[in-house]
Amino acid sequence: MEEKLYLVDAFTDHPFSGNPAGVVLLHERRPNEWMLSLAKEVNASETAFLLKQEEGYSLRWFTPKVEVNLCGHATLAAAHVLYEAGYVEEKSGIIFQTKSGELNVSIRDEWIRMDFPKMHFLEVGFGEKYVNALECEPEDMNISGENLLVVFKQPRNVIDFLPNFEKIRELDFQGVIITSQSDEEGVDFISRYFAPRVGVNEDPVTGSTHCGLGPYWRSKLKKDDFIAKQVSERGGLLRVKVTEEHVEISGQAVTVFSGKLSC
Repeated sequence: MEEKLYLVDAFTDHPFSGNPAGVVLLHERRPNEWMLSLAKEVNASETAFLLKQEEGYSLRWFTPKVEVNLCGHATLAAAHVLYEAGYVEEKSGIIFQTKSGELNVSIRDEWIRMDFPKMHFLEVGFGEKYVNALECEPEDMNISGENLLVVFKQPRNVIDFLPNFEKIRELDFQGVIITSQSDEEGVDFISRYFAPRVGVNEDPVTGSTHCGLGPYWRSKLKKDDFIAKQVSERGGLLRVKVTEEHVEISGQAVTVFSGKLSC
């Protein structure tokens, strides 16, 4: 039986923007080596692999280099494919079984809403290694899950930041998030994300980083609902809601192409 491959632009409402993700609908379990090889072939920052379960779908994510434990934009892309291709009715929710636990997804006002784990943040000192890797001194630094969360005072510091990927790769984190409050009307905060250790120098739009960004900006801005913008070259828009237990991340997506695998 042929398996289908989709390329989806996530966190955008028009093609060739947002974050592209591969989505593969599996008919049976495949070896890890095969999935990693296909992710390298697709060469998107992540490729999602879906397998129907008795309840919901098994979901795994691979960069061209490694398997990761959580990926927001590829989850959004996977849900978009299931809804758009008619595998799941729009009035129904989707349960994804993942390495990060059970993820619940639904559609609300034409945006796909994902119920993600809430990540706490821990302030760290301005260690010489961190400052050297960033080649500047920011306003604040925190640990957020597997990432270093770096806060700048001005949006221009985030937009104009020139990453040294070799130095960032040497840090003991999956990646580095940089963020600031936004000066754009209708947007609360902006961010960028660099993860060269897992094969993604700069991720265009990253859902999972907002599991920590949401709680951080909740503590600073004293609100629960946000419009967030990732200001990479492609860029993307997210809705973020922080609850006591979870972070709800919502986005839109567009299918660019679909095809059948022959391997």
